[in-house]
Formats: sequence, structure tokens, C-alpha cells
Amino acid sequence: MPAQTTRADHGANQLAALLGLTRWQLRLGLEHGLLPKPDLEEDRWSAALAEEVRGRGEEIVARFGAEPPVGSARAAARLAARVGLDVERGDIEVLVAQGDLNVVSAFRGHPVYLLRDLDRLDPGTVRRVVTARKGPLTDTVDAGGAATILDWPRKMFDRIASERGLAADRLGRYALSDVQALREDEDLARQVAEEKRHLALARTRRSEAHAEDVVRAWLLRCSAFVDRDAEQPPDTSALGRALRSLTTIRAEMARQESPAL
Repeated sequence: MPAQTTRADHGANQLAALLGLTRWQLRLGLEHGLLPKPDLEEDRWSAALAEEVRGRGEEIVARFGAEPPVGSARAAARLAARVGLDVERGDIEVLVAQGDLNVVSAFRGHPVYLLRDLDRLDPGTVRRVVTARKGPLTDTVDAGGAATILDWPRKMFDRIASERGLAADRLGRYALSDVQALREDEDLARQVAEEKRHLALARTRRSEAHAEDVVRAWLLRCSAFVDRDAEQPPDTSALGRALRSLTTIRAEMARQESPAL
């Protein structure tokens, strides 16, 4: 029986795996003091320290959730779809300034927010912030804001608004009540969901084709090396990345090809 080996130290990836965390969860755990800083050179943790904090993974998941934080644009889009108003990035900043929303971390210098914190916000608070910003325009919305509220691609909203004969005012804005009525149309919701599924599937198929081309090109370069038509073998790391990408893409494609029941 082969002897078991014990890792002497851990990098960030190894520590995250030991604790059952993703890298973003590990980062938040470090930023918020739930995990100790590395105690060895080159940002590594000793085996003893890693073992000491082994049980903290569940605590970190419970605090920060399983979904990664989002920036202000995606935060605004999530709130817009939830409350039925054209929430903008500036509204997110106001909610933070008022103390209604916490900045959990930063990514590339920009604040990010937990989805659970966004979902816990009082809709009335969000409405007051949006109303204060829009003033006399509160009861209308432009096409971009309507698409955000509905969580539709902009071109899809433009087409359906035209098909439905939605009236726009002299500023090109639509009545908020008309846009919210579209949200309540269950038949339309099913139609749009199916159309969005097909659009997403088309994008995934394009990604699959690109990854396949990368693998085929690598095989050609490998054959050229084997046949002595090339002096150097191709980079195996490129193949690894392409194969991992292809595996992920095909799993996503299988999910997209199965209509929601």
C-alpha cells in the first residue's frame, strides 16, 4: 500500500479546495477576517494553519452564499427586474450611501454586492430612490430602461413594442404601466423565455465551434511535429484550456437544450 503524503503548505487554490470554497469565497473570507492571512512566504499557508481553519468553510458559505457578488450594473438590472422599475447604477450608489446596501468587496477597483443583499432590499426603499432621481419622469421609461425592467434584450423589446403598438411620448418614452403590463402577460413571458433560450443556445454553439477549432488546430500542429514538418511541438497548455472550455460549454449546451418544464 503506497504511503500517504501530507502537503507541507497550501497555495490559495489548495486552501480553497481544502475548505470546500471557490476562490471568490476564499477572498471574501480573507478580506472579512474569517480566515487568517498566509503565514509563509509567497502567500502560502502552512499545513498546521490550514488544518486549524478547516471547519470555517461552512461559515463562509453561510455568510456570503454560493453565488459570486456582482457589480453595480448587474445589481441595478437585478433590482429592476425585481421591483419593475428602471433602476440604474447611480441608484445602487445612493442605496449604499443611505446605508441600505453593503459593499461586500471590490473587483478591479469597483464595488461589488452580494445577490442575497440585493434580494433582501425593501422594494419601497428602491422605489423611493428611483422616484427621487426621475422626478416628473417617474411614470415613463425609455426603451433601454424598459428592456432592463423586463430582462429582455433591447432589440427584443423594440420588436415586441412595435408589434404590440406600444405608444411612446414625444421624448420616445413609454408609459411605465404599459411596460409593467408586459411583465404580467404570461403567454408573452413563455414566448420570450423560449426565444431567449434559443438565443443563448446559438451563442453557446458559436463558443463550442470556436473551442473545437482550437482543438483541431492543435492536433494539426501536433501532427506536423510528429511528421517532422515542425521543429517544436504545440503548447499543451493551450489544448488543456480548450478541452476544459469545451467540456463546460457542452454541459451548458445540454442544459440549454432542455426546455424548462
